[in-house]
Amino acid sequence: MSADALNPLRGIMFKVTSVVIFVMMQTCIKSAGPDIPAGQITFYRSAFALVPIMVYLAFQGELRGAFHTNSLTGHVKRGFLGILSMVFGFYGLVHLPMPDAIAIGYSSPLLAVVFAAIFLKETVRIYRWSAVMVGMVGVVIISWPKLTMFEQGGMGSEQAMGAASVILSAVLAGFAMIQTRQLVRTEKTATIVLYFSLSGALFSLASLPFGWAALTMPEKLFLIGAGFCGGIGQILLTESYRNADVSTVAPFEYTSILLGIGIAYVLFGDVPTAAMLVGTAITVSAGIFIIYREHQLGLERKAARKASPPGA
Repeated sequence: MSADALNPLRGIMFKVTSVVIFVMMQTCIKSAGPDIPAGQITFYRSAFALVPIMVYLAFQGELRGAFHTNSLTGHVKRGFLGILSMVFGFYGLVHLPMPDAIAIGYSSPLLAVVFAAIFLKETVRIYRWSAVMVGMVGVVIISWPKLTMFEQGGMGSEQAMGAASVILSAVLAGFAMIQTRQLVRTEKTATIVLYFSLSGALFSLASLPFGWAALTMPEKLFLIGAGFCGGIGQILLTESYRNADVSTVAPFEYTSILLGIGIAYVLFGDVPTAAMLVGTAITVSAGIFIIYREHQLGLERKAARKASPPGA
């Protein structure tokens, strides 16, 4: 899709809506409890995501066409990166306070800006590079108290592992975002979303020999709910990347923090720490600066097009 065909406002709208849905998904996973293997969680997340996806595609009359792809290898790569990111992310989510897991995950959109510049050759100037570096300082402030708990044993070690897992998840998610951006050049949204959930469910089955937990009915319902939310969120997320550059929509991931803190406090009694609040404020400020810079660049590009003579 050409730059002129992009619709940043529409992309941002899809991104923010997807964030709300994904926070609901995280809440379901957190509610299911800490004793469910991450591979089992990703299976439910991927398999039951297919239900709303297929209903949506059938309603749109796109279900049959969605199975046609020009880049099966690209879908497999996207699914592999995505499922690995989810495995580490869900492990961190169930072993950390929810606000901390969300906040550490904010390194993902920052990394997406970096990866977009390196792999997609998107223009990222010194202002956004500076904002990314400041934002990463905020992520370090959030995660450092957790990462230094390895030697404590017990709950401390679990939280340290959780923090490290979320950081690794963010790196993988950044690569997955870039792979999605490449796929939307040739693939339909329906195809991308369908193959992601299909490949995710299949990759998750590889964890079955390592032992899955016997689930209670509430645990099953929470995981099924997570799958439904994941499917809906994935449709919205893919559309956001179709309508705007990665570096434009990625910072809007930060809109999840207030919702996440509120839900975590009400449902789980998770109280955000001072380090988490300070680090998040720094990271969100960096994201806001990136958004502002994108707006300024957009105005400059628009002015340049108006100033160009016809046929130039």
